[in-house]
Amino acid sequence: MKPHKAVALLLVFPAALLLHAKDKKQPGVPAVFGQARYIYVEAVDGQEFDRNLYPEDRMAIADVRDALEKWKRYTLTTEREQADLVIVVRKGREASAEAGVSAGGVPPAGTGGQFPGQPRTGGPASGVGVQAGGEVGPPDDLFEVCQINANGKRGSPLWERSMPNGLTAPRVALLQQFKEAVEKAYPSQPASQPTNQTSKP
Repeated sequence: MKPHKAVALLLVFPAALLLHAKDKKQPGVPAVFGQARYIYVEAVDGQEFDRNLYPEDRMAIADVRDALEKWKRYTLTTEREQADLVIVVRKGREASAEAGVSAGGVPPAGTGGQFPGQPRTGGPASGVGVQAGGEVGPPDDLFEVCQINANGKRGSPLWERSMPNGLTAPRVALLQQFKEAVEKAYPSQPASQPTNQTSKP
């Protein structure tokens, strides 16, 4: 065999091996999704009963929980630290704002002694003022699946999808995408049927 042909074969052979390896790669659904039992749902900005949580995010948590109960693959838990998986949601919002008017020098209760929107380094204000706060974020709904680290923090998303109105009930399309991917990679085992045993005469 001529030397240049041997070199060409050596160059082509590793490429063929790489293509073969890509064909046999594991599915893009982590194994923990097939092994998990307990699941918890929260929003990017906090848990369901956090009073500072946006109402839309609180509703998204409730809708995802309802859809999970209908799926019946995982058991919902109210104890975040016991969850094998944590679903994190956020409703899309291009812009949201809140405003209020305060009078006098007494900040509203529960604000830590200052008016909302006021820098924490400033002293107490007096007189009549208008406070406004707002949030600008992605317009698409967000759905992530994470695990909790030993320090109680969320790890990097194992699964992440976003789409317009993807958390809107009754379909909750982002959860349906997650469900389809999990069931395809790790089909649920049908309940075992009891064996019929005939008694001997």
